Amino acid sequence: MNKKVLLIEDDPAVRENTAEILELANFSVQTANNGREGVTVAKSFIPDIIICDILMPELDGFGVLQILSKTPVLEHIPFIFLTAKTNHEDLRKGMELGADDYIKKPFEESELLRAIDSRLKRVEAFEVKKKFKFSTNNTKYKSLGNIKNIEHYLAKKKVYTYKKNETIYCQGIQSNHLYLIKNGLVKTYKSNELGKEFITSYYTNMQYFGYASFVKHTPHFENSKAIVNTQLYKISKEEIIAVINDNNHILYNFIDLLASDLIDIKKQLITTAYSSVRRRTALTLIKLLDKYPTKSTNEISISRINLANSIGIAKESLIRTLHDFKEEKLIKVTAKSITIIDIPKLLKVN
Repeated sequence: MNKKVLLIEDDPAVRENTAEILELANFSVQTANNGREGVTVAKSFIPDIIICDILMPELDGFGVLQILSKTPVLEHIPFIFLTAKTNHEDLRKGMELGADDYIKKPFEESELLRAIDSRLKRVEAFEVKKKFKFSTNNTKYKSLGNIKNIEHYLAKKKVYTYKKNETIYCQGIQSNHLYLIKNGLVKTYKSNELGKEFITSYYTNMQYFGYASFVKHTPHFENSKAIVNTQLYKISKEEIIAVINDNNHILYNFIDLLASDLIDIKKQLITTAYSSVRRRTALTLIKLLDKYPTKSTNEISISRINLANSIGIAKESLIRTLHDFKEEKLIKVTAKSITIIDIPKLLKVN
């Protein structure tokens, strides 16, 4: 059955064009000319997702969202604002009321469809969780069914220790659990036939990794290694289900993690394919501020080879680029660390 979309938009041209796009994408679409009509249609149509303009006669988009968020049958439906208004106050007000996303007019068709698809997939994930029930006859679940506090639960878990540069798992090995870092730093990477690495991501304290194999029941498609001495937990599928069942915020974390990783991978591919060595290096340095442990403000402690492998360039090319950035007063460089001096200028590097 096609997913149902309610489009609330007072501009006839925008309303008709957007409805046509959605219908071509196999959505069942209902439209409303203004906010008041939109609320009435929503209560009878019960859509899977709502797309709503902000500036409308009779009742604006904020009013629509506020009313629907207090209507039990509609309060959990994803809500996307379609608007030309993008100032900070409007965004903040919408998010406080519970909006899921903003799309700025004019927009690309693909942008609209991606936003809808992303929100609907999140809803589907929650529906799967709601339908899951523990089997009272399963002794494994019985021992896990009362996990009320994730921190208390982890305190009882075995902690595995990996020394610096020790491999955690290898490509091609199937995993029956995922990993959660207690403290330390881990990299995941791919190696080509010549042994050259390309680092796909970094993970640090209280971050999960290795979940692709765990979720898809397939062998790991990459390798992982501890960059510093690292302690981590190994969590089985049964344990994850039990934890999620009594700690709903963990499910949000997983969904955000998967979505963020997908976005990061796509951005990384685009950057690698189309950007210069200078820009790739600048963007990677900025990204690492969130991933790598810092000694002081904006100081990243990372080896040159790990940085080069993160960018996908030769070490010699990296050294030349870092020298140029240093001369341009964008960074400071020591033998074991890099300090970012000017983030805005780094973001503008081409």
